[in-house]
Amino acid sequence: MGRKYVFDFDSTLTRVEALDVLAEMSLQGRLNREEVIDEIQKVTNLGIDGDISFTESLEKRIRLLKAHQDHLPSLVKELREKISKSITANKEFFEKYSDDIYVISCGFKEFIDPIVEEFNIPSERVYANTFRFDEEGYIVGFDEDNVLATHNGKIECLKQLDLQGEVQVIGDGYSDYVMREAGIAHKFFAYTENVHRDKAADNADHVAPNLDEFLFVNDLPRSLSYPKNRIKILLLENVHPAAFDNLSEDGFAVELVDKGLSEEELIGKIKGVHVLGIRSKTKVTKRILDAADKLLVVGAFCIGTAQIDLEYCKKSGVVVFNAPYSNTRSVVEMAIGQIIMLMRFIFPRSTEMHSGLWNKTATHSTEVRGKNLGIVGYGNIGKQLSVLAEAMGMRVYYYDINDQLALGNAIKCDTLEDLLNVSDVVSLHLDDNPANHNFIGEREINQMRKGAFLVNLSRGFVIDIPAIVEALKEGRLMGAAIDVFPDEPKSNGKYINELQGLPNVILTPHIGGSTEEAQRNIADFVPNKIMDYVNSGNTFDAVNFPNIRLPKQQKAHRFLHIHRNVPGVMAHINEVLAHYEMNISGQYLSTDSEVGYVITDLDKDYNKDVIKALKKVDHTIKFRVLY
Repeated sequence: MGRKYVFDFDSTLTRVEALDVLAEMSLQGRLNREEVIDEIQKVTNLGIDGDISFTESLEKRIRLLKAHQDHLPSLVKELREKISKSITANKEFFEKYSDDIYVISCGFKEFIDPIVEEFNIPSERVYANTFRFDEEGYIVGFDEDNVLATHNGKIECLKQLDLQGEVQVIGDGYSDYVMREAGIAHKFFAYTENVHRDKAADNADHVAPNLDEFLFVNDLPRSLSYPKNRIKILLLENVHPAAFDNLSEDGFAVELVDKGLSEEELIGKIKGVHVLGIRSKTKVTKRILDAADKLLVVGAFCIGTAQIDLEYCKKSGVVVFNAPYSNTRSVVEMAIGQIIMLMRFIFPRSTEMHSGLWNKTATHSTEVRGKNLGIVGYGNIGKQLSVLAEAMGMRVYYYDINDQLALGNAIKCDTLEDLLNVSDVVSLHLDDNPANHNFIGEREINQMRKGAFLVNLSRGFVIDIPAIVEALKEGRLMGAAIDVFPDEPKSNGKYINELQGLPNVILTPHIGGSTEEAQRNIADFVPNKIMDYVNSGNTFDAVNFPNIRLPKQQKAHRFLHIHRNVPGVMAHINEVLAHYEMNISGQYLSTDSEVGYVITDLDKDYNKDVIKALKKVDHTIKFRVLY
């Protein structure tokens, strides 16, 4: 006998309540339009939640509507644009199971029939109300003999249908779950993609945030291999809200935590998490990765990745993405600002004014124009700083261990000592390589011009702070701007540092990249990379993984196989595919010295045993199927 599937229409098959949309049209031009629409929506919700009888709800709405039959074609056109996203994505289910699908709605056949017809549901399997019109074509009522015009009419309608087999009801409101409550439906799925009604969700056998979840639970054909609402994302350290919005809107289950977590705290939370988002304060260690039973991706919402054990991530099949360019401009602007502030002695003058002292003086205060800026680290930030500083009239020198092409009139220095000897101000833009520990110490300071300035917006560990303190006190350094520190607290609060209280020293709490624009850019860039990998297998721009830029899937299943890069694995994979006579439409491979990543696109129909066989291939780290 099989299963029968009974769908509600309003707020289930469509994202809206159709009568509310009709009200928007019929009340166009009315002075009290917004008030009437609000009243209609209140009455709609009272009826949906069962707080007033449905008949009363329907009568009140019809009276308030003052709609005409000429509005109906426009209403149908509008509803076609408002079909639920996951319903549209799963047309195949409706086409394949059309004989087992029914629509039971307290809405009206005049607008339901033309919508569901496109999903292969004929009018005879649509049970709904019908309008009554007056001689001028205005809607004045409904067929009161129809059971669906009465309170709990859906129960009576389903009883009369006497469907054989297991009956599952999918809807968003009181009138849907009472069919299960009355014992004439076997299961009720609370459909919450468009609206979450507590009464329905609390009484559901299962809450379905989308149709993918409903189809997954029932092992039915679906557009996604795994419902996105089952993919759990944990975002730490108060990342920009846009990241939450981007990932949530794509359907993922996202949890936000506003601080960094210790190793023990994160071990306690990481189980069941598929995606971890962090900034600079949370360390991702071997112990955390061993406790992570489902982790696919770590997203670093920052430039640096030293806080992540990249090699162990790779060995565990966990892909890491960061945001190498998103806050570049913010850091550069702060460097420019700090250079000007230091060379003009702005902060000492500001501190004096705040303490009630007027000290108008030009002593030691100089323009930046014509001065020599030494940039240590000529990457994305160093290059942009070079261009802006030159535009202000500075002479730019740079030093980088890699061969970097000069921009503008910047002059490359062959050694760090050459750069330090010539610079009036030195700005550090080094990466998080451990070899850069104490890159600038007593020896390097002694190689700088007496009275030079130092700016560090890179990493806290690249300068020897006691040596900097000593040089500032002795006057070998005229000033410093420090934004990053060797030991930074995990959350805001009291902080003590040796540099505090020294004149012409600008101290900031690691905010070089902390602008609204930068955080928004990061909140767009990193989630896009995460979604691209989870949704399609793309590893382009991954920090620790072979990079593959994949074409879009076209009606195919995609096998993603991560394995240790040892001889024979690829041959073994293809032997398995050949044994099961798989029709391959595309195959992509990228490797590094340790890991191989192969993606195979296949025709939709295949023997499911091939998945078990591929998981058993020697040296497999992770295997996923996407469609």
